[in-house]
Amino acid sequence: MINLFRNYNPLNVIWLAVLLFALRLGYLVQVPEKLEFIFVEPFARLLVPVKYEYAFSPALNVVLAAVLVFVQALLINSLINHHNLLGKPSFLPALMYVTLSGLFTPFLTLSAPLICNFLLIWMLFKLINLYKSDDAKSTVYDLGLIVAVGSLIYFPFIYLFLAIWIALLIFRAFYWREWLIAVLGYATVFFFLAVIYYLNDMLPRFSGIWLPLGKKFPDHISITSYTYLLLVPVIIILVLCFFKLQQNFFKSYIQTRKTFQLLFFIFLITSLSFYINPQFRLSHFLLCTVPASAFFAYYFLYAGKRWFYETLYLLLFISIIYFQFNKI
Repeated sequence: MINLFRNYNPLNVIWLAVLLFALRLGYLVQVPEKLEFIFVEPFARLLVPVKYEYAFSPALNVVLAAVLVFVQALLINSLINHHNLLGKPSFLPALMYVTLSGLFTPFLTLSAPLICNFLLIWMLFKLINLYKSDDAKSTVYDLGLIVAVGSLIYFPFIYLFLAIWIALLIFRAFYWREWLIAVLGYATVFFFLAVIYYLNDMLPRFSGIWLPLGKKFPDHISITSYTYLLLVPVIIILVLCFFKLQQNFFKSYIQTRKTFQLLFFIFLITSLSFYINPQFRLSHFLLCTVPASAFFAYYFLYAGKRWFYETLYLLLFISIIYFQFNKI
């Protein structure tokens, strides 16, 4: 399977769709009677003055989520191949994203983090372009706007504002105007939100939007045992990827090295920003699948022993399907 996607063959799009369906089949067989879909935060509910939470039937909800994942997988594949991050074109980034986006059952339905992944991919296109940009002020302003829009949809997305400053540190010399313009871009969206609050006589509530940022980081997370088991092959692949990256780090182009550094920081930010949610939800970690798919693709492209990497991916694939039918 991995060897098939190592090649940049347009026919792999068909196989990608087949695998996407296979990774959701177990959930479709026993889909719940009702699935809620919330794509804006409560403080931004004024922007969507209609009831939409149960607009889709459960089966349609899952199918639409799969379509979005498929489109995002192709976008990620295009991004990584366009910037030659892996050294040669392949369909591995798309395969890894489709696989990781099926890891847990909360990943399989429409959710705010899934919508935000479009914004994160858009950000990556712009962030990587900072490296060769002569004047980055307009790009940085746009990035601030994107993070602000993402915050309206899913508030933990606000922490990806740090990714803008980290990218400026990695890709460019320090220029304080670029750092400030990112803030102005973010503030623009919330200025218009404040106007809407004012027009609805709700301005005193506006300052409460940022109260979750002061929430204490949790001491422990309560997740099921099957979640731990599914994370075993994921952690193994990540560790092997970092070893492989370390071996080839100084053999890569400067832009490639810097981009993987940025992806690592984005992975950390998306992993740790879950805590400001009122309730812990596994769907948050869909944001991690965008940078993780690049790391996974890098490992599987350069892994040496075919029997080992094929077995490792097959183990992950079978585990995902097994736990959709059997919850421990």
